[in-house]
Amino acid sequence: MLSDAVPSLRCPVCRGPFGLSGAAPLSLVCVAGHSFDAAKQGYFNLLTGKGTVFEADTAEMVAARDDFLGAGHYAPLAEAIAEEAAPVLSVPGSLVLDSGTGAGHYLRTVLERTPAAAIGIDISKFALRRAARLNPGAVNLVWDIWRPLPIADHSVDAIIVVFAPRNPPEFARVLRPGGRVIVVTPRNGHLGEIAERTGMLNIEPGKEERLTESMQEFFTLADTIHLDVDLKLGGRDIADVAFMGPAGHHLERAALLASTASETSVQATAKFTLSVFIAP
Repeated sequence: MLSDAVPSLRCPVCRGPFGLSGAAPLSLVCVAGHSFDAAKQGYFNLLTGKGTVFEADTAEMVAARDDFLGAGHYAPLAEAIAEEAAPVLSVPGSLVLDSGTGAGHYLRTVLERTPAAAIGIDISKFALRRAARLNPGAVNLVWDIWRPLPIADHSVDAIIVVFAPRNPPEFARVLRPGGRVIVVTPRNGHLGEIAERTGMLNIEPGKEERLTESMQEFFTLADTIHLDVDLKLGGRDIADVAFMGPAGHHLERAALLASTASETSVQATAKFTLSVFIAP
């Protein structure tokens, strides 16, 4: 339930605890009286001040991701994330944070497998509109991951980060001792069969090593899991998977759809790394 996660939230203005108020729309109201109303789609925008310099995913990019993930292409990845998160989310009262939740598909699988309450954050309001529909029991927040998280110290049991930025000091602050951070990154050769011709960005060399280096001050690397998922993609799927990631900020959706329209069954392999970090 949404109310189960609210006690772990903190006001971005004064850091005081929140409570839920009202019925439709709901409001988050802190002890000092700062109030944030839910959007009609069910998410809350907690950003204050000058906003963010982070480039949010567009409505078209989010729609492409929602279509692709909704078709189940990355279901094995969602299952693997849920399996790694489950040991620390096995009891009622546990809490999972999905940092960069997007349209909420990976979080949905975690919530189907565990009794945990949930917070999903993303910078894109277009993503959160869909996430709030898919995971109405989660607290879905517009937030900038580079800012201090609006979450209480040591209140989260698991954090999942799928193709999204990371803030290790803040993750360490909000995670309980023994909690897990599960980070998913693409591996060299990810969708190599279609990447070059669709304009997808290359995987930077040393990506896993840099991830471990950035996290090692705060966490212990407990496991590294390489997961390959064989895919059979039609033209619309190819356009969607190319447009839904960072390259979508630079590609033309109509041109992608036109260039892949004749494709009917293309074999490709998605290559992921799941890095599991443990809080001391």
